[in-house]
Amino acid sequence: MDFTDRVRRVEPSATLAVSNLANELEAEGADVIDLSVGEPDFDTPQNVKDAAEEALEAGETGYTSSNGIPALREAVAAKLRDDGIDYEAGNVIVTPGAKQALFETFQALADDGDEVVLLDPAWVSYEAMAKIAGAELSRVDLAPHDFQLEPALDDLEATVSDDTELLVVNSPSNPSGSVYSREAMEAVRDLAVEHDVTVISDEIYQHINYGREHVSLAALDGMFERTVTINGFSKAYAMTGWRLGYLAGPEELIDQAGKVHSHSVSSATNFVQHAGVEALQNTDESVEEMVEAFESRKERLLELFAEHGTDVPEPDGAFYVMVPVDEDDEQWCKDALRDANVATVPGSAFGTPGYARISYAASTERLEEAVERLADEGYL
Repeated sequence: MDFTDRVRRVEPSATLAVSNLANELEAEGADVIDLSVGEPDFDTPQNVKDAAEEALEAGETGYTSSNGIPALREAVAAKLRDDGIDYEAGNVIVTPGAKQALFETFQALADDGDEVVLLDPAWVSYEAMAKIAGAELSRVDLAPHDFQLEPALDDLEATVSDDTELLVVNSPSNPSGSVYSREAMEAVRDLAVEHDVTVISDEIYQHINYGREHVSLAALDGMFERTVTINGFSKAYAMTGWRLGYLAGPEELIDQAGKVHSHSVSSATNFVQHAGVEALQNTDESVEEMVEAFESRKERLLELFAEHGTDVPEPDGAFYVMVPVDEDDEQWCKDALRDANVATVPGSAFGTPGYARISYAASTERLEEAVERLADEGYL
């Protein structure tokens, strides 16, 4: 077969490679502690499951309007207005997962040869989506600044130019857990306005935040017409398998991204969308309980690393830490998996070699055991 250049430009997911090796070891009988996964280890709140069951019983099993059921689009718009963004239902496309929302956005806005700027470490699929769209990448390294954007603004200013088509901002960040300051976001706004750059604001971890102010870029002066806001239900509401997300932006974007949406996935699953309405409107208490658990695990994990003399930048949100390891982080992760049976993700997958991403979406007991295993095998 003669495969396309756009597919050949993309590397397989490094996280899947780790997962495959972990599965092989488990099949051989090993007790693997998998700290590579990017999903909460909690069950979906019961009221959300009940809403889905009620929708099923009511026969909500057919196609919906492509951009989403009116009730969910209205609920999403109301949520975004609470964030300070003047969106209406017509500014929203409901998608099967936030990843699909990102894919549609890249397809609508990035063309052959366009420059896309990423803030490293950056989630692995941004690069792949940009390359599939034919775009070229420029990157700004936040690692020397404990993964914060504000100290790296000079580097960002030197990178963004009139030739930049898209800038991707993910706060709280996967994989670093950093929440970018208002000052940093206002500087992003200034650059975007100066150079007429569209910004993708990926806010999927918005609610997993340990006290830092969350700033939605589209709420800043001058950003409504040049921001695409991405969010979803997988992280905050423990709904990864439900595949429900959304993009929000100016109506002209909705018109163009809607073409990709309607000709690819048609619509998100009907009864899942009804569950999404319930998640947005009636699960604050459940979300708070999950965030409290994540924060407690984070504090314990940092204590354990400190006890072993490993200095780890403290995350402000999400449920990841970036741990400094060997320069060859990919080999470190493979060896740690084979020797200690602890699965992590190499930082080079996110554009930041020399680190491993550890997810603390696991019980405190398993986290403690994982650190003990790594230390016993000489990896800390």
